Amino acid sequence: MIMVQIAPSMLAADFLHLEKDVDLVNRNADIFHLDIMDGIFVPNISYGFPVVEAIARNAMKTLDAHLMIINPENYVERFAKAGVHMLSFHLNATENPSKVLQQIKACGMKAGLAINPDIPVKELFPYLDQCDYLLIMSVFAGFGGQKFIEDTYSRVAELRQEIQRQGLDCLIEVDGGVSASNSGKLIASGADILVAGSAVFKAEDPAGVISAMKTV
Repeated sequence: MIMVQIAPSMLAADFLHLEKDVDLVNRNADIFHLDIMDGIFVPNISYGFPVVEAIARNAMKTLDAHLMIINPENYVERFAKAGVHMLSFHLNATENPSKVLQQIKACGMKAGLAINPDIPVKELFPYLDQCDYLLIMSVFAGFGGQKFIEDTYSRVAELRQEIQRQGLDCLIEVDGGVSASNSGKLIASGADILVAGSAVFKAEDPAGVISAMKTV
């Protein structure tokens, strides 16, 4: 039996009853996934530090923030102080990814790099030894209602092969259109963390969906 970590995306949670959904993740999942959008790097705006801090106050699991913002280096320390444990940013969102990765680690967080589906996986290769995890987007960041991109399986497999070739321990996280219907194939391709939003929070039995995704 292969185990994978499930990270429900809090962007799909019920913000009118957020405590209920935080409790759901605490009881059934492994990681809180926090999508941070600035309306510049991506066209949408999500939520900011007050929501992150509110979740952190009640979270008993790891907080993983995915920054879809320009100049992420300006906010690293603030996210650490807000209670975030894992922080990823997009490769093309800053001029010096290595410096930002070092900054994240210096603040005591796990450091991750993210790429959209149109960026070749090989562009991550020079940074793998500086990362704790990589975030492969299986839809384009910042756009809702997109269909899972099938090329994701081969992209994850390519990344996993290079991580192994370099003898590293980086985890691979996949985000976008992930559900119980494709989780098994993603795990088989080499994914370690699966981010799921509506597949979890819009389900009649969210706990059952998480359980189905966690084991293959």
